[in-house]
Amino acid sequence: MGHPVRHTLGRQERLSRKEDIGRVFSAGRSARDACLSLLVHANPAGGVRMAVAVSRRHGPAVVRNRLKRLCREAFRLTRHRLPKGYDYVLKPRPGRQPSLRQLQESLVKLAGQFATEAKQ
Repeated sequence: MGHPVRHTLGRQERLSRKEDIGRVFSAGRSARDACLSLLVHANPAGGVRMAVAVSRRHGPAVVRNRLKRLCREAFRLTRHRLPKGYDYVLKPRPGRQPSLRQLQESLVKLAGQFATEAKQ
């Protein structure tokens, strides 16, 4: 019996360095809808990486951590549908408690906008 399959985000799929996240915030493009703001910047490595930013306006730590988990799971489930070669920072919009399905739909839709812009 082998090791169980892990369905987690690997180290190469996470934006963790302060410089990388800062680059997305300062030089990245943004799009938003009712439940999510998405910041996108070209990734020189060509992969798909992500980070989540949840402000204190969302409420106490329990609420913010739940939102972060939902955003990471939405990214994990939809990463194969996102345009390659970009770093993504997901920022849930305050005042909403989106479901996992809503976050997935928003992420794919907003990321798709950048893919069509790049082709033009």
